[in-house]
Amino acid sequence: MKRITWTAMLLTALFGAALFAPSLHAQEGKALSDTVAKTLETQQQTQKKQEAWAEEKNDLGARYRAAKAQVDYLEKTKAFEEKEVGSLDAGISELERRMVESVRLKDNLEDSLNVVVGHLENYVNRDVPFLMDERKARLASVREAIAKPEVTAAEKLRRVLEALQVEANYGNTVDVSQERIKVGNDEVSADVIRIGRVSIFWRSPDGKRVGEFDRGSKQWVELDGKYAHSIAEVREMVLRLRSTKVMTLPLGRIEP
Repeated sequence: MKRITWTAMLLTALFGAALFAPSLHAQEGKALSDTVAKTLETQQQTQKKQEAWAEEKNDLGARYRAAKAQVDYLEKTKAFEEKEVGSLDAGISELERRMVESVRLKDNLEDSLNVVVGHLENYVNRDVPFLMDERKARLASVREAIAKPEVTAAEKLRRVLEALQVEANYGNTVDVSQERIKVGNDEVSADVIRIGRVSIFWRSPDGKRVGEFDRGSKQWVELDGKYAHSIAEVREMVLRLRSTKVMTLPLGRIEP
């Protein structure tokens, strides 16, 4: 009885195993299929991530190269600008030095010009008396220009040199001017005839009185009537009323 029971139980187990075998195979297949699917999905996601990273890597590489190029450009620009700034600083320092030197030279120049004008004024005052109002007015104008800060140093120098040139030219020119002069105790209206700076004569309008400026006494003096004709001829030659010729005239005394 017991043997039959064990046999039955064995048959029953085998029969049950036979019945459940297809179900176990189906479950294993489904599990395998799920695993394969998950593996494929994982591979696809990994592939997408790799592609996205490769794209991002390329983008980052391009951005890095662009940034590096920008940095290189900025460094070169900075070096160039630092060099330019250095040059500008040196230029500014040189300009400041020149400005200081210019102010110093300007002050020295004005002092020197005033000294020159002072000497020229003294010379004019000691010189033979012709065109005195004109000459003194010119020198006063030059001194006024020197004192003005808005007048450039070049213009001040030009004005002084011009005044010197005018005074120098008087030694090479002749002219006739109408002036009132004092001869002794008389005040006479006369034609003043200047022959460079060699001699300066005077003649009354009627031609009866003639004379010269005596350098020794620094006075207007009257000459002998015998010189009236010669001085009249000299006057006409200066005024270009007659042709020039050699004349004999008194030269007066030498200034002591």
